[in-house]
Amino acid sequence: MNRIDLEREELMGLLERVRPALSEADYGKLKAALETLSYLTDLVSDKETTIRQLRQLLLGFSHFPRTTEKTKDVLEKVAADAEGAETSEVAPSEGVPSEQEPTAEESTPVAGHGRNGAATYQAAKKVVVAHGELKHGDPCPECPKGKVYVQKEPAQLVRIVGQAPLEATVYELQRLRCHLCGQVFTAPSPEGIGPEKYDETAVAMVAQLKYGSGVPFSRLENLEKRMGIPLPVATQWEVVAEAAELLKPAGEELLRQAAQGEVVHNDDTSMRVLKLERPPGDERTGVFTSGIVSVGVPPGPGRRTAMFFTGRQHAGENLADVLRHRAAELAPPVHMCDALSRNEPKLGPGVQLLLANCLAHGRRQFVEVAGSFPEECRYVLETLGAVYANDAETRRLGLAPVERLAYHQQHSGPRMDELEQWFRQQFAERKTEPNSGLGKAITYFQRHWKGLTAFLREPGAPLDNNLCERALKRAVLHRKNALFYRTMHGAEVGDLFMSLIHTCELNGVNSFDYLVELQRHAAELAANPAAWMPWNYRETLAPLARAPTV
Repeated sequence: MNRIDLEREELMGLLERVRPALSEADYGKLKAALETLSYLTDLVSDKETTIRQLRQLLLGFSHFPRTTEKTKDVLEKVAADAEGAETSEVAPSEGVPSEQEPTAEESTPVAGHGRNGAATYQAAKKVVVAHGELKHGDPCPECPKGKVYVQKEPAQLVRIVGQAPLEATVYELQRLRCHLCGQVFTAPSPEGIGPEKYDETAVAMVAQLKYGSGVPFSRLENLEKRMGIPLPVATQWEVVAEAAELLKPAGEELLRQAAQGEVVHNDDTSMRVLKLERPPGDERTGVFTSGIVSVGVPPGPGRRTAMFFTGRQHAGENLADVLRHRAAELAPPVHMCDALSRNEPKLGPGVQLLLANCLAHGRRQFVEVAGSFPEECRYVLETLGAVYANDAETRRLGLAPVERLAYHQQHSGPRMDELEQWFRQQFAERKTEPNSGLGKAITYFQRHWKGLTAFLREPGAPLDNNLCERALKRAVLHRKNALFYRTMHGAEVGDLFMSLIHTCELNGVNSFDYLVELQRHAAELAANPAAWMPWNYRETLAPLARAPTV
């Protein structure tokens, strides 16, 4: 094969010469492919580029956690590679239990002591079982003088049974016919059984499996078919699409309340929509799902909301749309994102944000090159590890945002000042080559230092964007299993259910029960959406449950 060396300008010139023979869509795809090829060529020519970085770029693994990113794991792996020996293969001394291997007594679980206690099964039915032979006040069978009494804490036994995600009941209504006039009399339906084939619980379960757990409609159809209950893909889509129309007021209110948060996170990931109509002249070729997580929604400081948006817009543009619903009298929110320019919203005059950049993204730069610069990366990772330890201590102490800021300024501020000085010395004293992997990691930190250290200036500013990264895993799971949305309407339905389900999860609310109640009270939801948010819908339901039925 003959090697042909072409510069990027030459490739672009060649593309422009053949442009008349191409449609606009084909031209856009070919241009994107050539730019990607040029970018990859530059990456491969850089000796600091790793195979893992290429895999992350080409295969889209950026939103999955790295199991070796913890400081302890990274540094141990670097040390093991440097020594050329695996310390885990050393056999323990004979007769002495290894520190890594538990003894037989430690490794054998005690019967009846699982990982989850009975109190963790919050949605389980409670059945009170009385003693069959004794009751309160009876004489003790073991001694003649004592009497038994009911203990405050009963013994608890957890019993878990399996069942199909959706079950069906066939009601056979008896019919009687007069032998003279031919009139037919049919038994009435049982109380509470309406004419609808799929009730609210069935719709909520399909939505939970599809948009909450990433189970494609086709897999659920096959599962239910094996259970003897037909559930076609088309039927599943119809019931969730109809339910989405009822739940739209909740999604719109969730967006309005998300705009009032004290801290807003955003990021996006790639997505596919098969039938996506783009506006005329649109040169974009990408499709994204943006995740926006808002923290500190008034009046509850612990309230969190999650919103998902799928389409051609980037995360910054979607965040700008959300913040247009923000009350003018509120102080500027803290905006947490990574350092990509597309995550920063372009807002109108008078609207301000307090930018904070993700410390985990900056830290990851040093994780990637730890094998080549072990000592330098050890210093950086351990310094950042101390900052994260301080943040964990503020959560343990339950400090308010202002108190947390003072704690970080006292304990983390000096460490970050030392780190900044160390960065400067690396270049000033020519200890590090700016174009090396370590130099690029340092340059990233210096370029975004103000955003990366916002937690030392702004109350409530988080250290990283991990909260939004975890939220986006829901969209990534859908992309992994279902591969795509067919239409933009399907994407809007998915975004709505993902937003409601993940908001429930962030606030410790049973999302299945929430979706069921929203459907059952669709009229009340449309009249007053603010009363049907995940954190207050139970209070709204209480008087409705006590109201007499007519």
